Amino acid sequence: MNEQVERIREEAAHAIAAAASPAALEALRVSTLGKKGQVTELMKTLGTLPPDARKNAGAELNRLKDELAAAIEMRAAALAGAELDARLAAERLDVTLPPRPHADGRIHPISQTIDEMVAIFGEMGFVVAEGPDIEDDFHNFTALNLPPEHPARQSHDTFYLAGAEADIAPKLLRTHTSPVQIRTMMTEKPPIRIVVPGRTYRCDYDATHSPNFHQIEGLVIDRTSHMGHLKGCLIEFARAYFDIPELPVRFRPSYFPFTEPSAEMDIGCSRAGGELRIGAGGDWLEILGCGMVHPKVLANCGIDPNEYQGFAFGMGIERVTMLKYGIPDLRTFYEADLRWLRHYGFLSIDTPSLTGGLSR
Repeated sequence: MNEQVERIREEAAHAIAAAASPAALEALRVSTLGKKGQVTELMKTLGTLPPDARKNAGAELNRLKDELAAAIEMRAAALAGAELDARLAAERLDVTLPPRPHADGRIHPISQTIDEMVAIFGEMGFVVAEGPDIEDDFHNFTALNLPPEHPARQSHDTFYLAGAEADIAPKLLRTHTSPVQIRTMMTEKPPIRIVVPGRTYRCDYDATHSPNFHQIEGLVIDRTSHMGHLKGCLIEFARAYFDIPELPVRFRPSYFPFTEPSAEMDIGCSRAGGELRIGAGGDWLEILGCGMVHPKVLANCGIDPNEYQGFAFGMGIERVTMLKYGIPDLRTFYEADLRWLRHYGFLSIDTPSLTGGLSR
C-alpha cells in the first residue's frame, strides 16, 4: 500500500506541475480524486487490511488526498493568473491614440418637434396630458359634438377595430388627440391648461398624409379666458417655434363642431420661384385650427358652460416639422432610412428650451 501511495504522489505531483490548461488539470483531478480515481480505488481496498494496517493506510491515503487537492488548487490559481496576464497583454489599449470616429445616434425630427412644442407651451403654463390610442365612439366623436352623419365617422376615414358585439359601439384608433381633452375635463376640475401630443390614425396616404401621424392639441378651461387669449397664445407659439419675432399671423373664421367661434390660423410666407419661405412675402399658409370650446362639449363633460369657458387648438406635428426643416415628403418620416435620419435628425445634446434656444 505504501509503495502505491508514494507512486501516486510522485506521478501526480509531476502531472500537476506539467498541466498546461484548466481542462488538463480538471482531467487530472478526476483521474486521481474522482469517484473512480486512483486514490478512491485504493481507499476501497482498506476493508481487506488488518485493523492496525487499515488505520495507518487510511491516514496515509487521507494525507495524500489532501496534498493532491491542495496542489491542484494552487496550480489552478496559477493557470488562472497566467490566463489573465495573457488577456491583459493581448487586450491592452494605447490610451494615447486619438478616439476612433463612430456613428452618432440621431433624434427623430418628430420627437424633436414634440420637445420643442412642449418647451414653448410649458413656459406658458401648460402641462402634458396623455391618453390611449384605442378609443370609443363617445370620447372620440359624441362628446366632441360630432353628429352621427359626420364624414369622420365613416369607415373610409376611420380605422374601426373588428370583434365588437352588435349592440356595442366598436372600438377605433383615435382620429385626433381630442379624446384626451374629453377625459381630462371629465376627471379634473377647472382650471385646466394642457397640451396633448400623440399618435393619431386616419385612412389616408400620400405625400402630405399618412395612416399614422402625430398631433398636438391644447386646451384651456377657466372662468375668464377668451378669444384674445387664444390668439395671443398661438401667435407667441408660432413666432417662437419658427424663430421669427415678427412672423405675420392671421386668423380666418372657420367651422369645427367642437368650437364656437372657430378659426384657422395662417402664417405669412412666400412661394416666389417655387420655393416656400416662412415669414416673407405676401402669401399665407394655414398651419392649425382653433376656437372657443363649444358649450355642448363642456356640458358633455360635466362642466357648467354658464360658469366656465375656454379655448382649444390643434395642429399636425409632421406638417409644422416639414415647414420648419424643409422636409418635402411626409412618407419619409416612416421609412426607417438611416441616411434620411442622419440628414434631418438631431444630436442628443440638442435639447430644446426657450433659454438655450430651439433647434434651427
